[in-house]
Amino acid sequence: MDWAKDLDFDVRVVGEDVEDLTEVEYLFWVGCAGAYEDRAKKTTQAVAELLNTAGVSFAVLGNGETCTGDPARRSGNEFVFQQLALENAETLREAKAHKVVVTCAHCLNTLRNEYPQVGVDLEVVHHTQLLNRLVREGRLTPVAPPAGSVGGRTITYHDPCFLGRHNQVYDPPRDLLASIPGSTYTEMPRNRERSFCCGAGGARMWMEERIGTRINLARTDEALAALNGHATPGAADQNRAAIATGCPFCRVMLSDGLTARQADGLAAETVEVLDVAQLLLESVRRSDVRP
Repeated sequence: MDWAKDLDFDVRVVGEDVEDLTEVEYLFWVGCAGAYEDRAKKTTQAVAELLNTAGVSFAVLGNGETCTGDPARRSGNEFVFQQLALENAETLREAKAHKVVVTCAHCLNTLRNEYPQVGVDLEVVHHTQLLNRLVREGRLTPVAPPAGSVGGRTITYHDPCFLGRHNQVYDPPRDLLASIPGSTYTEMPRNRERSFCCGAGGARMWMEERIGTRINLARTDEALAALNGHATPGAADQNRAAIATGCPFCRVMLSDGLTARQADGLAAETVEVLDVAQLLLESVRRSDVRP
């Protein structure tokens, strides 16, 4: 729960602040990356702040949550996956979980499509789906940056494989980015069902590639070229640009790729890799201080 320490509101924990999940609307499944990885923790904090701003009641499992088992199953260790899945299944049943919101595309796919194999059926939504609904309902209001501000960004979006191709969630992230006034959105040539993997779905986050180009560098180059509006990466045209995504695995891979390209002088230092929720929060926060 260290990720919640700097928030200016309390995050309720099942078994401590609420008896079970019948007292709130959503279980917020934080995930391993969302709890421990520094970049992913910023996404977790952003989503929690946006849900709180919109008046959505939610709780987390805290220390009762463990890994879904996705990395183990993807790498072929079915025994470990079954151990973790059965442990989580018991926890979810005891907590009376039904509606779940996640920030990790891998958690989404595993909880939604694979946990029925261990007897748990959940209504699982990605945070971009829920946040998009909250914007449409007027519970979150993005506003334009102040005059003269550098708040406007050029943004391109990378489709996480487990969000897009595996679960057909393509429009909500794009709708959210389009709802941010003062920003310019541009697509990479390979997008939606034709999107190119960042590499972590193939366990490249834990592997060294010694032949050819690392897959995350190839995808980062595509993103930088899209931000520049032409076919090659380069720093000249980038000014406060952002590569947006909706998965902590993608964020790690693209961030590492961007750092490498910045070191090579092929990307401006002002380019960032951010989750869609962080970009939305930038705009929603302005509505709190707007005259």
